[in-house]
Amino acid sequence: MKFIGMEEMTPERDLAGVGRCEGALAVVRLSNIKSFAGSLVVISFALCTAYTAPVAADTGFWNSFQSSSTPRWDQPFDRLTAREWEANPARGYPTISKKNISTMRTAIKRYKKIASKGGWKKIPSVKLESGSRHDAVVLLRRRLALTGDLRQGSSQSRAFDYHVERAVKHFQVRHGLTPTGKIDRVTLAALNVSAKSRLRQLTINLSRLRTHAASAKRRYVMVNIPAAQIEAVDKDTVVTRHAAVVGKVDRRTPVLKSRIHEINFNPYWTIPASIVRKDLVPKARRLAKRGKDILATYKIHAFNADGRKINPKKINWNSSSVYNYRYRQDPWVDNSMGFVKINFHNQYSVYMHDTPSKSLFGRNYRAQSSGCVRVKHVKTLVNWLLRDNGNWSSKRTNSLEKSGKRQDVRLKKPVPVYFVYMTAWADPKGMVHFRRDLYRRDGVGKQAAVY
Repeated sequence: MKFIGMEEMTPERDLAGVGRCEGALAVVRLSNIKSFAGSLVVISFALCTAYTAPVAADTGFWNSFQSSSTPRWDQPFDRLTAREWEANPARGYPTISKKNISTMRTAIKRYKKIASKGGWKKIPSVKLESGSRHDAVVLLRRRLALTGDLRQGSSQSRAFDYHVERAVKHFQVRHGLTPTGKIDRVTLAALNVSAKSRLRQLTINLSRLRTHAASAKRRYVMVNIPAAQIEAVDKDTVVTRHAAVVGKVDRRTPVLKSRIHEINFNPYWTIPASIVRKDLVPKARRLAKRGKDILATYKIHAFNADGRKINPKKINWNSSSVYNYRYRQDPWVDNSMGFVKINFHNQYSVYMHDTPSKSLFGRNYRAQSSGCVRVKHVKTLVNWLLRDNGNWSSKRTNSLEKSGKRQDVRLKKPVPVYFVYMTAWADPKGMVHFRRDLYRRDGVGKQAAVY
């Protein structure tokens, strides 16, 4: 969350789903309609893959990516499609489901076998994409075959052909990366995380999964911090999945368990002391040098210790007294909370909320907040949370957003919420997922964190 136009300011104290697709696991299916100069361009993107057996590279099969409906990534709209893919993940399966425990054990056995035989060799830093011919492609083929991503084609060929491209896409999806089919910087880094490190991640996350699965209720919200995704789960089914923005490495989103009890529509935002110190005051000083008032620009009010509003013209931003004031931003279109805040009790003073700045949702790396969690398509989540509040409807939510009216609504049935740190898991179909070790909690070094 940030003030519009203030890239360095963030306000609080402060990924890949799979679903059904014609009998296969749909990595993603989305449609985006954009209007350019009065003409409609319809972009449809679908990637499908399926397993008949978990993990093992020498059993089962998986369908090819549907090239007929997959946009070419070298066309003008490739960046747009990538942003849409990141911002609109498929529903997939619950990350902390008890069903994942057995497939996690199977995955651990598989990776133990790989690691015991020396793992895989590192792929050199060379440009590899469809049409490339290079000795590194031979290493790439062997690497992808070991983890079951490459199922067809010779392991000795130097050609980056169709089979290699779809295998790379499959690998990218499993690792929460945009499936371009190219060996870009982040894909190379993920490929070169050692088998030993991946095994350790699976083992550590199995312990985490057991803990979370044991406490998960019938209906809950889960935020997976490393994946930067949110799941609304009911009866062990993902009802809706959301892209999220989570805390920066130096302003981490905490692991926690609580119950969502209240929704604040068009909220005020009381700026935490850490944000005042790190962001607001430095920005205010820079603007003051140009004759601009940060409080007026962002509709913020300052209050002294007695709760009295301070005249902005009497504030000396270069004095130490500015750190003792309380700052509150009014509800408005560019309020850093957006139009809605999701409340739950916790010792960290974090929460979930809307944001006026949506662009970060389209990025693959979304650790950009000061600890709180920003939610893509937040109205969908809010409506789901309020479903037991009698006559609540999406029309009422839309009306509150349009009117800007302040309203606090308590949930008649509080919903459990879990902030978890899952960097590895296997879903019920046996697909093994990894995410970057964002806060380096897995003890496997920086290689698993930097991509």
